[in-house]
Amino acid sequence: MGYWAKLKSSGWAYPTIVLSIYGFLANCRVAEPFLTPYLIGPNKNISEEVTNYLFPVWTYSYLAFLFPVFLLTDFLKYKPVIMVQGLFLVSNYLLLSFAPGLPAMTFLQVNFGIVTSTEVAYFSYIYSVIPLESYQKATSYLRSAMLTGYTFGASLGQMLVSLGGVDYFYLNAITLGIVCAAFLVSFWLPMPKRTMFFKPEEAVGSRSQKKGSLRNDRQRDSEADKDGESLEDEETEHAGGAGCCSRESVITAGLLLWKSFKESYSSRHLVYWSLWWALATAGYMQIFNYIQLKWDHIEPSATSSVYNGAVEAVSSVVGAAAAFSVSFIRVTWATWGELTLGLFSAVCSGAVYLMAFTSSIWACYAAYVLFKSCYMFLITITIFQIASNLSMECYALTFGINTFVALLLQTIVTVIVVDETALGLDIVTQFIIYASYFSVISVVFLLRGIFSVCKAQRIKKEQLSLDGKQSEICEEHKF
Repeated sequence: MGYWAKLKSSGWAYPTIVLSIYGFLANCRVAEPFLTPYLIGPNKNISEEVTNYLFPVWTYSYLAFLFPVFLLTDFLKYKPVIMVQGLFLVSNYLLLSFAPGLPAMTFLQVNFGIVTSTEVAYFSYIYSVIPLESYQKATSYLRSAMLTGYTFGASLGQMLVSLGGVDYFYLNAITLGIVCAAFLVSFWLPMPKRTMFFKPEEAVGSRSQKKGSLRNDRQRDSEADKDGESLEDEETEHAGGAGCCSRESVITAGLLLWKSFKESYSSRHLVYWSLWWALATAGYMQIFNYIQLKWDHIEPSATSSVYNGAVEAVSSVVGAAAAFSVSFIRVTWATWGELTLGLFSAVCSGAVYLMAFTSSIWACYAAYVLFKSCYMFLITITIFQIASNLSMECYALTFGINTFVALLLQTIVTVIVVDETALGLDIVTQFIIYASYFSVISVVFLLRGIFSVCKAQRIKKEQLSLDGKQSEICEEHKF
């Protein structure tokens, strides 16, 4: 009992540990790497509708829910949204395990759209309950927990399938038990007392007061602090609950959102990083969604051994190593960043072309690992560059907007390329288009990167020339 009391009083350790446990369990989805074989196999037997009808439903649902959930996440103070994610994860695997027929699987895609749209609450929550100096440490633990959970789940699923010959239905049942545990863990999270955009009514009023009134308020607050921390916490909770629904708090939230938006995209440098984030993430999500169908096209799961779990586990570990290596690279990203984005986007394009044209499942596996590693490497650099130049409010908004734009682009690609009401292309042609998409991204950022490097070199030469002239003038005056 004393240990837990000490842990809770640490300020950052308790919520970080609980959220890390939740992140591990919520991402330990043993059945996820085997979703496509499960749907097109005898368990569900809906092979014809998966590519051009079923999977696009998730994309449309994700887009529909993302922005409203982003606003509600801050308004509801994060924890309820995390609990909603846990609840919908449970319903997701209940549907996968026990609901038959295409209508149920269609509703499943809508359900999973809610799950993915609520992921924004995972990191936003921790920033609202821990002190600023613990942000970097807590973020590292949370990302590690997510990665470890995903890797462990994929590895366990592969071992159960390859070594135990376990049916895909039981993988979903195991995952159902794990996400139920995650849902229960979410109840242990402490409720935040502050938000980034929706402020209590008292906070709204205080911004419009004069400096003299602010000084008096602070004096009264300091006197109130002496009366006891419990009274302060009670008043804070009351203010947060009553003020968030007021007209003034909504107006203030809108103003803060607009101010954060202008700050986030006022720098041309940050706009280019955000552009790559949105473009590349749209392509990555599209490939991630349909890669299992490509693997099944090369070697049908009904007649061949399936190693989806092993490949996902390896790609996650290699991707994490590539992302981790960013912290050891000493590069002037303002000069070389865009060129780096262009070069590695070209590698991504080559990997996707290999996936599209190869008839070897092992070559396709290797190309996927290379593609995912390059993406993880680049997105880590991008997030670091954006976050290091913005406040937490601006970063949260930038994350939401960039994700929304990426999802909008992905939806457009899905509507045109995948959806059966439009082109409804086969999986091989789809991957040729995705590879060409990354080629365009590569060309754009290579050209932009070459321009940035040449510009930096020119400025450097001019500065050296100016320094040389100043030195000569100083020497002349000396004599």
